[in-house]
This record gives sequence, C-alpha cells and structure tokens, in this order.
Amino acid sequence: MVVRLRWAVLAAALVLVAVGSTWGVGVFGQLTGGGFDDPASESSRAAERITRELGPQGADLVVLWSSDGPTVDEPAFRDPVAATVAGLRGHPEITSVTTWYDTQAPALLSTDRRATYALIQLRAADKDDKAAAYEELRPALTTPGVRTAVGGATAALHESNVQTTRDITRAELLSMPVLLVLLVLIFGGLVAASTPLLIGGLAILGAFVAVRLVNMVTDVSVFAINVITLIGLGMAVDYALFVVSRFREELAAGHGTAAAIRRTMATAGRTVLVSGLTIAVAMSSLLIFPQAFLRSMALGGMAAVLVAMLAALTVLPALLAVLGHRIDALRVPLPWRRGTRGGRPAAGETGGAWARIAHSVMRRPVRYLVGVTALLLLLAAPTLRMEFGGFDDRVLPASAEPRVVSERIAAEFPGGTIAPIDVLVSGASPEQAQPFADRVAAVPGVTGVQVAANRGASTLLTVTYPGEPTGDAAHDVVRALRALPAPGDAEVLVGGRPGVDLDLIDGLADRLPWMALLMAAAILVLLFLAFGSVVLPVKAVLMNLVSIGASFGVVVWIFQDGHFADLLGFTPTGFIEPSNPILMLAVLFGLATDYEVFLLSRVREEWDRTGDNTASVATALQHTGRIITAAALLLIIVVAGFATGEMAYIKLIGIGMIVAIVVDATLVRALLVPATMRLLGRWNWWAPGPLGRVYRRFGIHESAEPGPAAPERAARRPERARVAE
Repeated sequence: MVVRLRWAVLAAALVLVAVGSTWGVGVFGQLTGGGFDDPASESSRAAERITRELGPQGADLVVLWSSDGPTVDEPAFRDPVAATVAGLRGHPEITSVTTWYDTQAPALLSTDRRATYALIQLRAADKDDKAAAYEELRPALTTPGVRTAVGGATAALHESNVQTTRDITRAELLSMPVLLVLLVLIFGGLVAASTPLLIGGLAILGAFVAVRLVNMVTDVSVFAINVITLIGLGMAVDYALFVVSRFREELAAGHGTAAAIRRTMATAGRTVLVSGLTIAVAMSSLLIFPQAFLRSMALGGMAAVLVAMLAALTVLPALLAVLGHRIDALRVPLPWRRGTRGGRPAAGETGGAWARIAHSVMRRPVRYLVGVTALLLLLAAPTLRMEFGGFDDRVLPASAEPRVVSERIAAEFPGGTIAPIDVLVSGASPEQAQPFADRVAAVPGVTGVQVAANRGASTLLTVTYPGEPTGDAAHDVVRALRALPAPGDAEVLVGGRPGVDLDLIDGLADRLPWMALLMAAAILVLLFLAFGSVVLPVKAVLMNLVSIGASFGVVVWIFQDGHFADLLGFTPTGFIEPSNPILMLAVLFGLATDYEVFLLSRVREEWDRTGDNTASVATALQHTGRIITAAALLLIIVVAGFATGEMAYIKLIGIGMIVAIVVDATLVRALLVPATMRLLGRWNWWAPGPLGRVYRRFGIHESAEPGPAAPERAARRPERARVAE
C-alpha cells in the first residue's frame, strides 16, 4: 500500500513537518515548570491549607547581601540596602519583604555581621508566574556597593530549568556533528545516512504536535521536551538503520524495489512495530506516578517513539520506493567495505566475525553464561546500597547563585537554613497551640520554633533543623513531628521543603514496585505475541534487569559514593534523587528490549526457515550484530553530550544510559543471548497448548513472504523498471 501511495505518504509527511515546525513548536510557551509534588501528599495539602487559611507564606526569593568591609549596621552597607528594599516594597509583583533591619531577627544576620538576607514573597501563586516575575525583578535586586546573590525556591527552579536547557542544547551541538559523521561511515553513503535524520525530525516535530494536543486537556511539564529529543532521535536512528539495512540486503539478493520493500516490511517492519509498542509500554509505566513531571516524561516519550515507529513504517518505505537503488547514491568509498555489498552482509552470508563469535559462545555456553553473569552482578552490586534523597541545590553548578546563597546561609548564619519545616495547627486557639509548639521544640533535632503566622484558629509554626533540607536529620524531624499527637480536636499538617522531599521519596518508592510489575507484565505479553514463546519473554526481562542493574551500580558508585567527582565536575550528595533511576528504568528497559527484539526476530526467521537452533542464532547474529552495535554506538553519541552538562542529574542520566547501552549491546546481546539460546535449544520456542493457540490466532506474525525473485532476471532489468515495481 505504501509503495502504491508513496507520493501521498510523502506529501502527508511534509504537512506534518509544516504543522510541527509552526504550530507544534508553540508547545514551548505552554508547558509548565515544576510538577514534582504529589497533590494528595501531606506536604501538598499543608501548602494549600496554609495559603487558604493564613494567606501566602514563606519566601519565594532570598536576597543575600554581603561585604568584606563594613558591617550591616554601618551606613556604607545599610543605606544602599535600605534603598533597594524601599524600591522592592513598592513593586506590584511583591507582597512582602522581610529584613533584619525591620525585625532584628538573629537568623537574618551572619555571625560576623557582614552579611544579611531578605525574604521576598511574590504575589503570583503559580510557579510559572513566579518564575516570570523573578526574571522581571532580578535587575532590581542588585544593590550597588555590596555583593548581591539571589536564592530561594523560585530562583533555584529557574536556574535549574535554564541550566538544564543549556546542558541539553550543548549536548545536541556536541553530538550532532559526530552523529552525522558516524551515520555516513555506517551507511556508506550520504543518501542512506540522511534517512535517520529525516525520520528523527518527523518524530520530534510529530511529538511536539501530539504533546500540544495533550496539553489542551491536561497540564504537561517542560520535562516532556527533554525526553522527546532524546527518545525521538534515538529511536528514529535505530529504526531507520534497521529498515534501510534490511532493504539494501534484499536489493543485494536480487529483488526489485517493490519486492524488497514488501520483504523488508514483513520482517524488519514487524520488528519495528514490536519494538515501538514495547518502548511505548515501558514509558507508559511512568503514568502510575502522581507527579506531573514523570507523567509528562511518559507522554513525551510515548509520543516520540510512536511517531518514530509510524514514520519508519510509512514515510521511510515510501521514500525507499522513490529512491530504489539510489539509496546507495553518493557513496563514500571505505576500505573495510570491499568484502560487502554497500556495507551490508552479502546475500546468504552465514560466516563472518559475528557468526564466529556466536559459534564460539555456543561451543562453551556454560562458561560464557557464568562469566558474563558474574561480571554483570559485580557491576550491579552497589545498587543494593542505593540511598534516595530529595532535590538538592548541589545538583546545580558550584557557581550558581541559588546554591551559593543556600551554602553561605547554612555556614554563616544561626539556624542555617532557608527551607524551614512548616507546621500548620488548624482548629486550635493560640493558647492551645503554644503548648504544642513547646512539644515541637523538644523534638530531637529541632533547633528552633517560631510562630510565623496566626489567624483565628489557625497557627503556622516554622521549625529549623541542622543540615540540608534533603538530609536525614531534616527527614527524621519531619517524621517525628508527624508522629506528635495534635492538641485537642485540632488538625496538624507538616510540610515545607523537607516535607515535600520526604513525601516525594516515599511516594516514588511506594509505586516503584507496581511500575516495575506493570512494565514487566506488559512486555511479557508483547514479546509472547511477537515470538510465540513463554521462555524467551521471561529470559528477556531477566536479562534486562541484570543489564540495567549494572548501570545502576555504576551510577551509585560514581554519583552516590563520589568517585570521579572532580573529573566529571559534580558534588556528591551521598544519595540519588529517586526520579532519576525511575526514568532510567523506563527508558533503558524499553531500549534493552528493543535490541532483544532486533536479534530474536532474525533468530525466529531463521528458525522457521531451517529448524536448526545453533545455525539460526549464528546467522541472526551475523546479520544483526553489526546493526545492533551501530545502533548502540549512534545512541551513545546522542546521549554522550549529557555527560558534559553542568547539572549533576543530567550527567547521571547520560552516564547511566551509556553504561547500560554498552553492556546491553555487547555482553548481553553478543554473549549472554547466544549462550542461553544454545542451552535452551528447542525450549526457546516452547509455549503450552492453550497459549500456542492464542499465539496462532492473535500473535504478531510476519506477513506471508513474497516469492523469491530470480536474481539474474532482476539484475538484468533496467533501473527504471525496478523502481516502477
């Protein structure tokens, strides 16, 4: 159908490009920031109730003024700060400014009296509106004559978003030139090398359109864009590589263009379909979490991979129908391609380096299985001591103003925190709330308690603690405060930054097993429908877990333990922010299954043709080993730029994905899969009778393969006749 309607399909692709590059890119101005809170958590309910019962509380911005010379009460320091504060209090975006000069609060004055900070509350209620107000206000915060640095939650979120965008842009600028060169080297020609970029562009623009449509129904976080660019380009490269390689292989076998496309879509097309559905299912597992940023990543990833899959199944074969043998045009002569046709295995080739590797493994399967498994378990061992912690200012570069402000206040000011724990006592008079405040002050780890606001039967207490808001001390205090009995019939809600972090960690940890169970179950069903085997899907899931575990182990060893911190340029925190491994689990599980599907699809094809298990594995690895390795290398280039970023969690995701891709494409696919396939033999394809009937009726089977064309006759046909086919 695509061959017949090739011009209509290409015209539709051009329409998608036009819509995506105009209306679709408008999604950038509509996505929301943040989205880390669980609306049902105690900290979220506390924040909502505090605003409703007491009005907006807490500081959105913290402005730190400091000097090497005069102290805060000398005119050279006091007068310019007073002038700045007076200007801020008249600004329409600001509701309140709290300073040491007004309150004489000891917490606002440094121990050497050469620094002080102001707490600024913005009028905007929405985080995006607060970020916009901060950008407008920033020039007015600078005070002549003293050093000025701005921190606080709004400034930290703004800096995080700006730096993340800068890191991803840099990653793309670094990776794209290398990617282009590698595409030319792998495909052996400029025309063939352009196909992954065309499909990648369609995937990204199409995903922008899809996400903007979803944004009309529900809020989508800006984090969806990060996943779209990574998954869209990465999967487009994989799918185009697989389809184009199979198409050129069929052309080399003597088939005409139309027949080659039919045979390609019956084999490689089926594989792309199963792979796309598998990765989309893996990404959809993130929808189980209530946090908007994880749901947005799921939506962005699903949109990107599904559009990439559809483009590879429609637009790419339509383009190949137009190009025909011209897919090899503008060839780049390379010396190592002399023994192959167009850089692909010659028709019927069953020998070669990959086949020799497979035969070597299958002669000693137990040895390889034990050795590779031991190595992967060794790499995965640090995962057992992974510690979770909340978002920390230390993920920002050391020079970032919000991080500098946070660290200086912790080190130089009494109380040492700009993120106190909020305790709302609702339904109690001030006289009833005071004894409760005394009990709060007696809780181990509490360094101070203040009545921050009171209105009627509602009282807000702010509680200070030692260390970082994400530290164990802060989390222990939150747990202890939540365990205190409320005074009388009052209700007590504990929130603030430490409460938000603790709720995020607990919420993600509670749902993580369900996410893994749903993802594994869905992938088991998909792989069964693809291969008609009960054994292979279970084996694939177990191998995925081992390879991803190795990646997690390396991440823990580097980012939690702090190895190579100076070389990579990050500050170790002693824990891992839990959303990072959750996102990695979804993406890497899908990618690992992607490579499994590529290899096993060809094994199944050869098994159906020959019934010889050993020969099927060797032939399949010979034909797909180079493709899987090339796909892995290209994907590594796509994500490698992430490791050069300034944000620690961007580095973590980049390095974690690189390790997982390398392990999966080499140790697992080239060694572990052949070893286990050899040991299981015919059991690889076993399914009990009832499930066998389900597969025969509902399985994702290959289409009936077209009859073989006579190579000699096809070779004698002129190019025009072959293209017309």
